[in-house]
Amino acid sequence: MHKIDIELIEMTLDVMKYAIGRISATEHHIGKPKKSEELKALVGETITENGIGGEYAFNLWKEHLSKANVPVDHPRNLAFVPASPTRAAIMFDLVTSASSIHGAYWMEGAGGIFCENEAMQWIVSLTGLPKGAFGVFTSGGTAANLSAIVTAREYWRRDDTYKREKGLIITSIGAHSSIKAMAKVADVDILLVDTEEKLTGQSLKETIENLTFHQRKRLFAVVATGGTTNAGIIDDLDGIAEVCQSEKLWFHVDAAYGGGALAADSVRPLFKGIEKADSITIDPHKWMFSPYDCGAVIYKHPELAKEAHSQQGSYLDIFKDEGAHGFNPTDYQIQLTRRVRGLPLWFSLATHGTDRYKQSVERGIELAKIAGRMIESDPNLELVREPSLSCVLYRRKGWKPEDYTHWTYENHRKGFALVTPTKWKNGDTFETVSRFCFINPDTTEKDIQMILDSMA
Repeated sequence: MHKIDIELIEMTLDVMKYAIGRISATEHHIGKPKKSEELKALVGETITENGIGGEYAFNLWKEHLSKANVPVDHPRNLAFVPASPTRAAIMFDLVTSASSIHGAYWMEGAGGIFCENEAMQWIVSLTGLPKGAFGVFTSGGTAANLSAIVTAREYWRRDDTYKREKGLIITSIGAHSSIKAMAKVADVDILLVDTEEKLTGQSLKETIENLTFHQRKRLFAVVATGGTTNAGIIDDLDGIAEVCQSEKLWFHVDAAYGGGALAADSVRPLFKGIEKADSITIDPHKWMFSPYDCGAVIYKHPELAKEAHSQQGSYLDIFKDEGAHGFNPTDYQIQLTRRVRGLPLWFSLATHGTDRYKQSVERGIELAKIAGRMIESDPNLELVREPSLSCVLYRRKGWKPEDYTHWTYENHRKGFALVTPTKWKNGDTFETVSRFCFINPDTTEKDIQMILDSMA
């Protein structure tokens, strides 16, 4: 398996040809999933005692398996939070894998970690956090949020009063699903403020005042959102920061989706207060045009994260020896083994410069405004709320939930677009509506208009 022969060389050329075609293509098909049974019927047994051969396996991928995926960078994939990695970032993802770098410790991965840290320094500079703040790349928002909250909890438990207490955090119902998921993993309770709109400092203060004595004792952190996934809403970060400071609570901002907008001058003032956070989550694989998987967690005081996450073991001692001094990413988040997932972002930033990033983020915001105007001019459509960041919520007048679902699947079946419904809290009920999320600067006004016209 590990020898070099002519078959390996030919296979390498085939793979590179495929990669070049994918990177240089100006149009991609929107694939659609098939049932596992259908895929099995198409490709047969792929894992056998003697192998089926690289060429045959690769042809199965190209002819059948690759077409059962939806490219996240398709200009009419506006569902969930899509992605649009730059071609430079995709190319360097190949280099990252081919380089076989273990990115946990400086001793093994100094060159790669140096590049990651250059990219991280730029991200940290966008937040306005004070000198000394720094971060590390993670697999995504869930791992970043979990790493931050574990750090917060361990810091809280420095006080022996709380050693045996199960922690409690506060966030809003508009927070990302990963907040609930990571709270379950960290074994902390979560209290949800009942608002999908902006969580304010005042409502947070009132929520805290209504806690029982024991709940208040267990409360150690607040999670605000810097751009909700559902609607792009930015919480009252400044007001929340003031409450956290007065109540001595850890202030975490989940800006996994919206954090990219920190690069956009047009909306940067909306994030006022983020510079007061104790920790921040940002996903470069969303609005910073990096390939999956690339999240980031940033700390105002990284040494607190190191206290919480640094792993100990006789086999790890050498990494902390005098001869291995340097930044060890594993010390600041939950993973030990990690790839240098920030390398593609570094190469893309180095290639294009930060101004191009600003322009591309601004384009997503502009597309949301354009879509909003198109919706307002269509008699069959109406906005649910004003576009925020790059998210647009709108309804098709007269449609029921099943109409949105049918429309989504029909467009997907045709290979035309992927736009999915969501729910929005309207009074005491949740209304099914449609939603755009613009990330890809290659999405055109024509793309938007064609999608809207398909609702006629």
